[in-house]
Amino acid sequence: MTMYATVDSPLGELLLVGEKAAGPAGDGAALVSLSLPGQKGAAVVQDGWSHEPGAFAGVAAQLREYFEGRRTRFDIVLADGRGTEFQRRVWAALDDVPYGETVSYGQIAGRVGSSGAGVRAVGTAIGRNPLLVVRPCHRVIGADGALRGYAGGLERKERLLGLEGALAVR
Repeated sequence: MTMYATVDSPLGELLLVGEKAAGPAGDGAALVSLSLPGQKGAAVVQDGWSHEPGAFAGVAAQLREYFEGRRTRFDIVLADGRGTEFQRRVWAALDDVPYGETVSYGQIAGRVGSSGAGVRAVGTAIGRNPLLVVRPCHRVIGADGALRGYAGGLERKERLLGLEGALAVR
């Protein structure tokens, strides 16, 4: 069953989408998507989805702590099997970028064994990240230190990097 909730944030109202997940309380959600308002490729609530704010209470609490500067890493159950094998490798590399640090698209490409022309493919995979904020694609910048693309908009990318103390030049 697909369920969803919305959460207020400094970036606007976030849309959380998930699937039923067995947890200690038996009422949680495995997160499938976290979308920002106006985001390119954002999830849209579909007929038949169940509005279940309680299933996302833990995610909402962690997001609140992150935006308050009290959390540097998320501990959230994510839905399995999303994306291609290549996208999953790129997304795993994103998960390894520490809070408050940035890396270039070329560095991510090197980490997944796709240097050279593969940098474009890495950029495309990063652009298809369905879990903005939680999976830190905002920490990937150009080799020259400039901000480059963000599905949620460059202003939000800059805001997230500022929150984390990772300065970037525009």
